[in-house]
Amino acid sequence: MAHGVKLKVWGDYACFTRPEMKVERVSYDVMTPSAARGILEAIYWKPAIRWVIDRIHVLNPILFDNIRRNELSKKIPIRNITVAMKDRHSPLEIFIEEDRQQRAAMVLRNVAYVIEAHFEFVGVEDNNPAKHKEIFERRASKGQYFQHPYLGCREFPAHFEPVVDVPPSVHKGEKDLGWMLFDIDFEKDMEAKFFRAVMRDGAIDIPRFNGKEVRT
Repeated sequence: MAHGVKLKVWGDYACFTRPEMKVERVSYDVMTPSAARGILEAIYWKPAIRWVIDRIHVLNPILFDNIRRNELSKKIPIRNITVAMKDRHSPLEIFIEEDRQQRAAMVLRNVAYVIEAHFEFVGVEDNNPAKHKEIFERRASKGQYFQHPYLGCREFPAHFEPVVDVPPSVHKGEKDLGWMLFDIDFEKDMEAKFFRAVMRDGAIDIPRFNGKEVRT
């Protein structure tokens, strides 16, 4: 694919949270397409292009760990933010000592993936494919990013490098991973979309965003 890229990402821990788990965090078995898109956008984002995930390769064994994490028990209300934006004086603050809570989490350990993706143009301006691909590959090879990419949660940073060939996976055969979060449709009131993830020899083919395989 002319606009295609391949990026290897890895890290000590990852958590791609299942949305149906309301109390404790439980990770999917593998990286979600939305998490893969977020990593690419963290390295290179432009309003003229949209990243499309084609395939995710799972290189390492799927291993889980149970940990406990400190989290905030509440968020700053939107009303407080609106007031502060208008008067520029109202404080916006949460004290972790007063609102800390511990939550259990089932996270992935020692993960490594290869993201295969391409970009599409969303307008008529700045539509030079060779330029965008060259900039992305240069930034990825130098370890540059707009914000540090992470593996599901910000405390799990992602290491990355561009690759030409996909390294061999430890997974052989076919494994049905069940329904997985595909992405969020921001144009339809933050509607969540799901797809049936099937891993074949370590590779998961990602359908099109509006494909018949994607459900709400």
